[in-house]
Amino acid sequence: MNYEIRNAEVSDGKGMLDLMPRLADFEVPDSRNPDHLWRDDAALLERWLKGEEECLVLVAVTSASRVLGFTLTRLRPEALSHEPSAHLEAIAVDQAAEGQGVAKALLKATEESARAKSAETLTLHVISSNTRAREFYERAGYFGELVRYIKPI
Repeated sequence: MNYEIRNAEVSDGKGMLDLMPRLADFEVPDSRNPDHLWRDDAALLERWLKGEEECLVLVAVTSASRVLGFTLTRLRPEALSHEPSAHLEAIAVDQAAEGQGVAKALLKATEESARAKSAETLTLHVISSNTRAREFYERAGYFGELVRYIKPI
């Protein structure tokens, strides 16, 4: 599959927004509404598209400008050290492009873009039951550091 990774443009917006539900394409815990896993990221992307948010947004696109995947990243201080960092808000790849190296290439390009903006680390969140994503990130050199607990009361 031929594609290029580049900075996203407003014209890529619909293709990226269409991929947002992929963020909940795993065995979502019964206690969670799958829409809650991507609606805030979609709203952030919509604000970026309107020029209301500053984000690093990269896309993988075909020669026909079809969006195969994207990353949405914000520059922000690291939570504990307050050193320059970036936070990967979302990475999504079209199901037809899975296994083609698109996510891996997008993640690498995102790391490079964040580093160019002086980020020293890249953080992200993953639902614990999303083993596919966790394995992907671990293969890319990420490691779990914080564990969040929740209990319905």
